Amino acid sequence: GYSTCHWCHVMARESFENADIAGLLNRHFVAIKVDREERPDVDRVYMNYVQALTGHGGWPLSAFLTPELKPFYGGTYFPPEDRQGRTGFATVLRALADAWQKDRARLLLESDRAIQSLVQEKAAAAVPAPAGDPTRAIFDSASDAFERGFNAFHRSFDREHGGFGGAPKFPRASNLSFLLRCAALQGLATEAGREAVNLCGYTLQRMAGGGIHDQVGGGFHRYSVDAEWFLPHFEKMLYDQAQIAVNAIETWQATADERMAWLARDIFDYVLRDMTGEGGGFHSAEDADSDTADGGHGEGAFYVWTAAEIAAALPEPEARLVARHFGVREGGNVPADRDPFQEFTGKNVLAQTASLPETAAALGLSPQEASDRLVAALERLRAVRAARPRPQRDDKVVAAWNGLMISALARGAAAPAEALADRREFLRTAAVRAAEFLRRELWDEARGELHRSWLGTRGAAPGFAEDYACVIQGLLDLYEATFDVRWLQWADQLQTRMDERFFDEAGGGYFSSAAGAPDIIVRLKDDYDGAEPTASSVAAMNLFRLAVMLGEPEAGGAKGVRRSRALRTLEAFRARWSEYPHALPQMLCAVELALGAPRHLVLAGNPAAADFQALADAARQHLGPCRVLLAADGGPGQAWLAERAPWLAEMRPAGGRATAYVCDNYSCQAPMTEIEDLRRLLA
Repeated sequence: GYSTCHWCHVMARESFENADIAGLLNRHFVAIKVDREERPDVDRVYMNYVQALTGHGGWPLSAFLTPELKPFYGGTYFPPEDRQGRTGFATVLRALADAWQKDRARLLLESDRAIQSLVQEKAAAAVPAPAGDPTRAIFDSASDAFERGFNAFHRSFDREHGGFGGAPKFPRASNLSFLLRCAALQGLATEAGREAVNLCGYTLQRMAGGGIHDQVGGGFHRYSVDAEWFLPHFEKMLYDQAQIAVNAIETWQATADERMAWLARDIFDYVLRDMTGEGGGFHSAEDADSDTADGGHGEGAFYVWTAAEIAAALPEPEARLVARHFGVREGGNVPADRDPFQEFTGKNVLAQTASLPETAAALGLSPQEASDRLVAALERLRAVRAARPRPQRDDKVVAAWNGLMISALARGAAAPAEALADRREFLRTAAVRAAEFLRRELWDEARGELHRSWLGTRGAAPGFAEDYACVIQGLLDLYEATFDVRWLQWADQLQTRMDERFFDEAGGGYFSSAAGAPDIIVRLKDDYDGAEPTASSVAAMNLFRLAVMLGEPEAGGAKGVRRSRALRTLEAFRARWSEYPHALPQMLCAVELALGAPRHLVLAGNPAAADFQALADAARQHLGPCRVLLAADGGPGQAWLAERAPWLAEMRPAGGRATAYVCDNYSCQAPMTEIEDLRRLLA
């Protein structure tokens, strides 16, 4: 389980803190409690087993194993005793203990069957690498996969509430990433491009207005139990903040809609205020549950309001404005059928029930006046809420999630949006501090090893494939935001180590855990981009970017090893993403780079100079085909790059002015110094 998981808390209170159940458990079993975020490799194996056994997964997860760690039974939440058609945990424990004594052979047979099933269904087969360059096979599958993936999301799109499918709704960021890449490929002005962007923009707008968005403190809760994004499970995860922020920035690039940039700013303000440690690393999560001022405890207690609390916190005009805009009711606004445990009786979840102009008109205010008053009221509510008992925060710093957040902050620092204009340097500094923290605290230089987590000291668990992949992605984005070559150098080093530890030389793609781990019974490769993208999806994108940045024009030979590994990763999962494109939308974003010609934008000049930054801003203004951004700074950075890509050596400012070189497939346009010329070329 996990420290911020609501149902993990429920089962802990009901069963693990129950003396009778604890006695039963300890008498017959060796009980091991695992933090799924510290050991995702352990969780991954047994979650796959339970999903295959029961048809569903989730946490808390109980897996019953032989002493050799082979599973023979499992499930998610169990009530303490039999009730409402659900088998109780005590009943399960007694039955399994009895079977272990009387029918152990059958349980051992089930454990062997389970392992074989995992090997056959999830572990990659050790088959010979495909002969030749797999680009043609990928190309042949890609067009159909993109079309089918787009159509799948288009069909499942909720036209009323945004998002895809029905309740519960998760902010699966890779869905929007894929749709935005579809728009860039088709062209933003095409019918398909406009529709793809509309799906993303409308989804983000409805999420921003819903209870899944913390209207008072910023940031997003984990998911909504309903289709309307209204009633969330209240935990907040760092990886959600990072990925939703990137979705918002890319949607701003596609639409120039400043509301999207404000949404990204809202997330950044929350993370930098409430989720950042003194050393610069980012905390993992905040709990769904918290104490109440009267000594109680419940889910969402920190976030919900009674009408009386709103009235006491604000003067009457502002209280009426907040109540009108966010649907506050005297008896509470959570429907009884969505509150089976009566935790929200009389309470209100703040969610927009009307647009700001509609609220303003209803109260006889101008939209600007209503906006100013609402901002002031929310600041007051945040100050009042700060006096409540806060939810527990998981202060653990997880490498992968910090990599995602560094990526988001770097993208925010690079975005020339009005809403971010006074935040860009702040965001850039925060991203650099976080990267320096990871280098200092989680990177073992002597052993060439990244570690998974830090909490006052480095955790024992080594970094997993997802940690390497997400940190590398963050460093590549940080380089493009700062043009400090040390981040590109470390990304290059990490990629080499990741390939050594996790790449499947026989079958392609990346195993989640390293070879030889003594407590992992089978090495798996993730094949679903869920709340977080798979390591292979992120790694494929990183490899293509590194190949272009560091000069690997050929698919074969030593200089083409990165591109070759990226292609083999896509090929390893091609049956999956071609048949079920909605399962790997983030990997399809990497497919775009496999098929397009290498694209560079090289800016020659001093990265700190205003004319250089103006050209960089012009390049970042609009969503378009993926193109790496490099700096020919005339110093050590350019020299290091030119050792790997010699053609960069001669790129210099023209006439003493910052100069842009736009290159496709290693053929460059005439250098340009005028911002409008660059904008026209990139449009």
